[in-house]
Amino acid sequence: MSAGTDKPGVIAPPPLLFAGAVALGFALHHWIAPLGFGLPGGFRLGLAGLLAVAALALAAAAIRLFSRAGTHVEPWKPATALVTGGIYARTRNPMYLAMALLQTAIALGFDSVPVLAMLVPAILVIRYGVIGREERYLAAKFPADYPEYRRRVRRWL
Repeated sequence: MSAGTDKPGVIAPPPLLFAGAVALGFALHHWIAPLGFGLPGGFRLGLAGLLAVAALALAAAAIRLFSRAGTHVEPWKPATALVTGGIYARTRNPMYLAMALLQTAIALGFDSVPVLAMLVPAILVIRYGVIGREERYLAAKFPADYPEYRRRVRRWL
């Protein structure tokens, strides 16, 4: 790989994609479908808080592993190491899973079904515009290790 091609070519930064989905969900909630979950406020907010804490803990664990390995967290930058330990031994995409959990927490916290519904297109865009490109890149960059890792560990859960 040349220096110019040593990157996955993701379509956009994943946090921006999830943030866009949340923003679109809020717009839909405000202008078209102001639907809530019909759950008691205390229960809904408590669940939202638990999901947000879980999301942040998952993201922090994943980022810490990338930092220890000396590789970039940003998927638009070159990978310098393949991280397969810790949380990455259970899921290949804990940061995207954390972002999905955070979007779910936001939807519950603000009692917005449209924000939660926008998680479906967000995950599809992440899957095909980010993860698919990362997987091809990592298979080419780490041909001896990535295929075995991919066979051993699930993409999401």
